[in-house]
Amino acid sequence: MSLLTYLAAHRGELLQRLAEHVLLVGSAVGLGILVGVPIGIHLTRHRRFRGAILGVVNVVQTIPSLALFGFLIPIPLIGGIGTRTAIVALFGYSLLPIIRNTYEGIQGIDPSVRDAALAMGLTDGELLRQVELPLALGVILGGVRLAAVIGIGIATIAAAIGAGGLGVFIFRGLSMVDDRVILAGALPAALLALAVDWGLGRLERRLSRWREGA
Repeated sequence: MSLLTYLAAHRGELLQRLAEHVLLVGSAVGLGILVGVPIGIHLTRHRRFRGAILGVVNVVQTIPSLALFGFLIPIPLIGGIGTRTAIVALFGYSLLPIIRNTYEGIQGIDPSVRDAALAMGLTDGELLRQVELPLALGVILGGVRLAAVIGIGIATIAAAIGAGGLGVFIFRGLSMVDDRVILAGALPAALLALAVDWGLGRLERRLSRWREGA
């Protein structure tokens, strides 16, 4: 049986696992945006915390994914077997690129633009909402793009703790020593990562061009 024949025979499960994969990554990156962007903004106002906070999220980024899943399982409320633990782990991996790009995007704005806005009487909150965030949006989106692509790859490991996703096919294929089954999970995951990277990349470039023209 060829790979295409196998995929056709298991298309129902493939769509289910793909939806689980998108849910895992989408939930984690969504939480990463909700938490990471405000932290990145905070660091632009309180730079003395930059080293400590980026150091912590850097450490999380260096922990092997399977080990992090294992560390989280016994922790009450956020741990256990299944989707919740996987989302928490993926959320942790999403923080570094989102926080760093938010900080760098705002810090990279021409100081004269900021000074002109303040000279017009804008408060710090208005400066952030009306000037800094719109101009930094392309760079922030670049962090979200990186977090999403990394998350899609790491989410394949989530099947090891019963969280589903395309990794189910990969682990099944490993146990069966069947390359077709491994590819049934690995190939859609790779295509999903490429599609997300392409789509967010186009949006990022458009926003960057808009920023340069502003």
